[in-house]
Amino acid sequence: MTIQEAQQRVDQWIKTIGVRYFSELTNMAILTEEVGELARIIARKYGDQSFKESEKAKDLGDEMADVLWVLLCLANQTGVDLSEALIKNFEKKTRRDAKRHQQNKKLKN
Repeated sequence: MTIQEAQQRVDQWIKTIGVRYFSELTNMAILTEEVGELARIIARKYGDQSFKESEKAKDLGDEMADVLWVLLCLANQTGVDLSEALIKNFEKKTRRDAKRHQQNKKLKN
């Protein structure tokens, strides 16, 4: 599925099953919450914290998809074409960081 297709599918789902989009501000708060849930799993799986018994069944991919879902909602609500935005972002990072990371001694191991 392309990013554009994902935006369209989320929009269709919201309009047919979800009734309507939550406000942009509500979705921003939900995005923050979802990123926190993702961070919790990452901290336990790759960091120094251990899982609580109730957290062991959490799915990393599902939490990432939750973050992506809300981001797609916000893009739809604000008229952002994420495919186009991502292409522009690649171009920006390539211009800005063309040599920066290669010259970073901290990244050479």
